[in-house]
Amino acid sequence: MRTSVFALAASLATLASAKEKAVDMTLKAELYDSGARHEHIMALKHQTWAELDAAGVYDSTQYKKFPSSKLDYVPCTKGYASYIPGDAKYTFRCNNLDLYDFKTHAELGSGSGRGAGSWGWTSPKGREFVAIAQEDGTAFAEVTKKGKLVYLGRLPQYTTAQPSLWREIKGYKSYILIGSEAVNHGVQIFDLAKLQDVDPASPNVFTNENDLDGWWNEGLPVGRSHNVVTNEEKKYGVAVGFQPRTGPLRAGLVFFDLTDPKNPKTLGGSGEDGYVHDAQCIVYRGPDRKYYGKDICYGYDEDSLTIFDVTDKQNIRIISNTSYEGASYTHQGWVLDPNWQQYLILDDEYDEYDAAGLGADGYPITYIWDISSLEKPKQTGYYKGLRRGIDHNQFVHNGFSYQSNYGLGLSILDLRSVPFDPTGKKIKEVAYFDVHPEDDNAPGGGNVTFIGTWSHYPFFPSGYIVINTMDRGAFVVKRTPASWWPF
Repeated sequence: MRTSVFALAASLATLASAKEKAVDMTLKAELYDSGARHEHIMALKHQTWAELDAAGVYDSTQYKKFPSSKLDYVPCTKGYASYIPGDAKYTFRCNNLDLYDFKTHAELGSGSGRGAGSWGWTSPKGREFVAIAQEDGTAFAEVTKKGKLVYLGRLPQYTTAQPSLWREIKGYKSYILIGSEAVNHGVQIFDLAKLQDVDPASPNVFTNENDLDGWWNEGLPVGRSHNVVTNEEKKYGVAVGFQPRTGPLRAGLVFFDLTDPKNPKTLGGSGEDGYVHDAQCIVYRGPDRKYYGKDICYGYDEDSLTIFDVTDKQNIRIISNTSYEGASYTHQGWVLDPNWQQYLILDDEYDEYDAAGLGADGYPITYIWDISSLEKPKQTGYYKGLRRGIDHNQFVHNGFSYQSNYGLGLSILDLRSVPFDPTGKKIKEVAYFDVHPEDDNAPGGGNVTFIGTWSHYPFFPSGYIVINTMDRGAFVVKRTPASWWPF
């Protein structure tokens, strides 16, 4: 049955274009609600990572250190930045992004060398700190005024949990929330303000027993979640994709109060649309007067964009549930402007791998949605990436999308044309930094596989961007010319 379902999905996707459509309820039940597609993707990732591990790729000690004492930064010159000139392994394709630092996962305290999510915090005095998720915990570092990563310590995975590469982080004021697919992990709550007092000469290995500011687990049936989300304005967190799918909330959304981060309390949840892979929860400010001021979650639900009204956590309802031509695995997205939510962009993690729809040729697709009506969102266009690979996580800041696209590295798209031309035809890639030179000579400039960068943090006022990679470690980059920079 599963093989036939996959074949059906592929055949339907061949007719794809940039167009919204109703959710196919039969396909949803057989492929998505059953967990078949998600299990298939996770199995593919495990297989890929096992092969890479056997080949020694995840031994981050093999990667040479960035010579920070000798180099202020490495400029992107004629399309390349290399901190060991002449060595292809340390020569990175780029455009408009210079390399300021690199730390291996081993240098960042990890014993397994596999990176995942990341998030940052800027102190009231302007110091910039970053949390870098790894298979065996979370590393902490400061990004200095010169763009150098200074390792300050780490927080291991929760005491009762096993290591897991799936580890995601989001911020709430000075706190970070850390979720994981590991059973019994729960959500760790840690105040990054503590890092201000750490002496870099003596990095601090924090403990779950003595240093966590809070821990929340009561809404997670087995203590695992795929991702965590926060709404700072409304003072809550959300866990999504928490297993099992057969639980009361079907791995959907579950909310917890962060008014007192040291004492989080479950608020309610929703499983009406089943599994939610990722979400952005935000107070709605936009052209749809019916929902102005409402608490809204934009859910990325495997086969659809699902918009929830979560104003009443005990009575959450779906506003709309919309799929699109070529949908393979709706992964993540972000609104273009939080202060006027007329458009959002969405990525599909599997269309390139599955050779489905617009992504059939293996070039990443960024889908554009007009959400002027939350009840009837419309897909208006798309942007196709310039190099072959898979898109993963993206965030929008001041009109630019910052995308972690696995082996392709970080890509920055100028979206400021979208309100005037929502077809996407005027979107331009204004910068990129390729973190995986091993596949530079592949057809299309990259391999369609799950390696490279998982995440990045693009919100530091300084303009420094920290890129967390699954294999090597963390890079710090910054734009070259100031002309296009949104600050």
